[in-house]
Amino acid sequence: MTERVDCIVIGAGVVGLAVARAVALSGREVVVLEKADIIGSETSSRHSEVIHAGIYYPKNSLKAEFCVAGKKAMYAFCDGHGVAYNQCGKIIVATDEEQLPELERLKSNAAANGVDDLEWMTPAQVTEMEPAVFCVGALLSPSTGILDSHGYMLALQGDAEAAGTMIAFMTPVTGGQVMNDGIRIDCGGDAPMSLTADLVINSAGLWTQSVAATIAGIPAETVPPTYYCKGNYYTLSGKPPFRRPIYPVPEKAGLGVHVTVDLGGQVRFGPDVEWVDCIDYDVDPARADKFYAAVRKYYPALEDGAIQPGYSGIRPKIQAPDEAARDFVIQGPDDHGIPGLINLYGIESPGMTSSLAIAEYVRKLI
Repeated sequence: MTERVDCIVIGAGVVGLAVARAVALSGREVVVLEKADIIGSETSSRHSEVIHAGIYYPKNSLKAEFCVAGKKAMYAFCDGHGVAYNQCGKIIVATDEEQLPELERLKSNAAANGVDDLEWMTPAQVTEMEPAVFCVGALLSPSTGILDSHGYMLALQGDAEAAGTMIAFMTPVTGGQVMNDGIRIDCGGDAPMSLTADLVINSAGLWTQSVAATIAGIPAETVPPTYYCKGNYYTLSGKPPFRRPIYPVPEKAGLGVHVTVDLGGQVRFGPDVEWVDCIDYDVDPARADKFYAAVRKYYPALEDGAIQPGYSGIRPKIQAPDEAARDFVIQGPDDHGIPGLINLYGIESPGMTSSLAIAEYVRKLI
């Protein structure tokens, strides 16, 4: 027997929780299916915990639109829900003269996205704010911040459940079928079951494509390829030399090995870019040499032996290593022809910052 529900959200990461909250607050019955035993156990808990400003993304892209709107919504949400954050700003540094035009480009790109508060900084001004940093020029992003990402997800979960959402943990999606009267989703776990829903939102993060591939009736050509881009982090021992994130100019597949500082003051370096074939969160100690070389360009005082392997995360990319970065892909019925189905592909950075804006977009798409 198949039980019928109004709406299924697949995945209890930060975006799935935000979507479930938005849909439940609009008055719909929501069931969240999560294969792990806790919320946000993968990409949502393995990142830099930075509230991004919206600097890097192409004008009129979903990433730019959602990041800028999501940042404003997130600060307001955190204020209203008691979620800890620090709007500390961040500094983007050029470490040689040839990188200064890239800072110019970033400032213009940010302004095109509606981020008009970037400030030029001289090396002396940077030294005054962050004495350990070397640069030849820099940009200050005052609207960037850091937050307690787990506290944020707990607040989203609390709102969703208060609005009637039920989260079924240890309930992996094993298959499904598009039917005339809705979409059937088959679940595994200790108590296998099937649910039929009028509305299914596939927000499974790293697994969105594989989930879509198991649902009979979703056109295969609408499912983008999956590429895993691993980002490793190293932690710094000793007294923290920084008070805010420090970013180099960006590289092709990421934003470069940067400094992040959590709310407790712990300093991390990362993420780097490591394309992998499978999901593996081990951090290879041998990558330390590349970290030392990258970090010393802007933190020359980094001593040998000062960093240790920390943790890693996987970016759910939908472009190959040699291809240009792709935007978020949010498919509704107009894209795949299936009423009541929404697929969220390639929701990588700035996914957390964008989460409330993505949720609002999905709610309107419904």
